[in-house]
Amino acid sequence: MNTKHFLRTSFLSLLGLLFSSALFAHGGAAGTDTDQCKFELEPDHWIHYTAYQSVSYPGDEFCGSLPDTGAMTQLVFDYQDPRYRNMAVEFEVTKEPEGKRVFFQDAKKHKSGTVILTLPNGVPEPGKYLIHITLHKDNGERLDAHMSFKAGTGAPSSLTDYLMYLLVLMAGLYAFYISNEGFKRKVDSYFKDATTLTDKE
Repeated sequence: MNTKHFLRTSFLSLLGLLFSSALFAHGGAAGTDTDQCKFELEPDHWIHYTAYQSVSYPGDEFCGSLPDTGAMTQLVFDYQDPRYRNMAVEFEVTKEPEGKRVFFQDAKKHKSGTVILTLPNGVPEPGKYLIHITLHKDNGERLDAHMSFKAGTGAPSSLTDYLMYLLVLMAGLYAFYISNEGFKRKVDSYFKDATTLTDKE
């Protein structure tokens, strides 16, 4: 195989892989056992959770770690089971381990299946927090679920960012290969030797 053709094909394949990985880096596992952003209220009945700090990080979604404290934060819950729309649900956020309440919403029904809790000033300090969800069933039974998150972890390291850095690096190497005759000869020689060795085997 022609070395130039091989390198071009490899580069384009890597490009496609990087972009497909970036697109599915977040949310591709929703509804599966690998999705960490959900509560199990009852066996196999879930509520999905996403956090946003849109002033500081517009468009970014968070789950187990919130980068800022003291910043407007929205906690969004989506019922994955329509029957919960007819049941009253109570929400509470506490600072752990002291259990100090930082947010509370009385039990009520959410017919749309989506609940948006807005904390105008976010959470007050770095550390661990616990989200409590209490489902009030018609027969008086209460079901509790909990999920923890950390706040004040700083700017997140995005997998997409790392993939883009790698893409830029590969593009730079390819451009250098095309434009530098000495480097091109060395690479071509390496692939020629490798091909010869493979043919002998």
